[in-house]
Amino acid sequence: MIASFNRNTMKEHTAVKEESIREPEKSRVDYEALEGWVRGRMQELIQELLEEEVEELLGRQKYERKKPVDAGEGYRNGYGKKRRLTLSCGTVDLKRPRIRGLEERFVSKILPLFVRRTREVGDLLPELYLHGLAEGDFDLALRGLLGEKAPLSAATVARSKEKWQAELNQWKTRSLEGLQVVYVWADGLYVKAGLEKEKAVVLAVVAALSDGHKEILHLGCGYRESKESWAEVLRELKKRGIKELPLVIADGNLGLWAALPEVYPQAREQRCWNHKEVNVLDQVPRTKQAEAKLLLTEIPYSSTRGKAESAKGKFESWCKDNGLAKAAEILNKDWERMVTFYSFPKEHWVHIRTTNVVESPFAALRLRTDAAKRFKKVENAIAVIWKMLLVAEKRFRKLNAPELLKEVYEGVEFVDGVAVARKRGAAA
Repeated sequence: MIASFNRNTMKEHTAVKEESIREPEKSRVDYEALEGWVRGRMQELIQELLEEEVEELLGRQKYERKKPVDAGEGYRNGYGKKRRLTLSCGTVDLKRPRIRGLEERFVSKILPLFVRRTREVGDLLPELYLHGLAEGDFDLALRGLLGEKAPLSAATVARSKEKWQAELNQWKTRSLEGLQVVYVWADGLYVKAGLEKEKAVVLAVVAALSDGHKEILHLGCGYRESKESWAEVLRELKKRGIKELPLVIADGNLGLWAALPEVYPQAREQRCWNHKEVNVLDQVPRTKQAEAKLLLTEIPYSSTRGKAESAKGKFESWCKDNGLAKAAEILNKDWERMVTFYSFPKEHWVHIRTTNVVESPFAALRLRTDAAKRFKKVENAIAVIWKMLLVAEKRFRKLNAPELLKEVYEGVEFVDGVAVARKRGAAA
């Protein structure tokens, strides 16, 4: 019995001893500490990569003695001062190993000299600016995300603007040869820039191609959307390879309509119905604008041009009964330009009745230029707007029924949105 007791006692003692020497389980990372844990592990990983880079260079591990024969040059000499590196996941502290005894100065490929942020973080700042974050808000918005020690500077955006200007100059001279342009939307954006008292106007041209995609063809500074400014834009497009423009959509700007026949005499013209409605309603008392808007909206949404003419007559009668002759007169002005869209596919009417294609991205641009208050240079304003439009261009959706664009490009005639015949001399 005593032997049995001793055996049981020894087993318990052994179990306790084994349990006492067993390594304690590592504490699990909870949700609250996850961010800090990830940054810590990332810091350890990068530091290990720096050490491995030195070991590969010297051909020996840390604390390993240099071989007396055929040993490579160089030896470790401690570490430089701690460096902060900002990554997409936050800011980490690193020690860059120092090497002595080399013919050329050692420069780490992992952590180059004077680099304080990764390329992705550097690209993030101007990208956020383009999407609406003002320069002065960078520090407040990003400290919590990238860490209190992150090197955030509005100067990054300033340097980016210079880079964008160079890219814009190259973009403006690119060849447009081979583009099958079907529709073109043209508009101007006024921005406060430079020391001039008057706002600068940025002239933009967006095209719909025969495959249904939209592309920005031109962006440049003009003077008051004058005939001369638009003529220069159109001549430049023609010089770069755009030989024909089947349809141009724009607002009531007289400069563009005056210049267009001189450069593209065969181009059809469509005025924006949104602008027309605004101009007409300006002549209607506020108490009657709701009724007037219902009558006006019926016109461009009529299924045929004949029905649109009837709807126009209905509005004119209403104006006559209410003593609003000026409103009817403005509606009649440029009437042929208002109904050109009926000579194109019905599936495309939603796109070509208005200048929304170019107005929508410009709405975001106006928010950005308002937030920036005032650019010191007109060139910087145009470069930023161009870069923002390129961001918006990635989200442009294709036109409805893209297969019909090819027919328009090849000269197929449409009446009330339905194909009827091919024009003489049109491309097969």
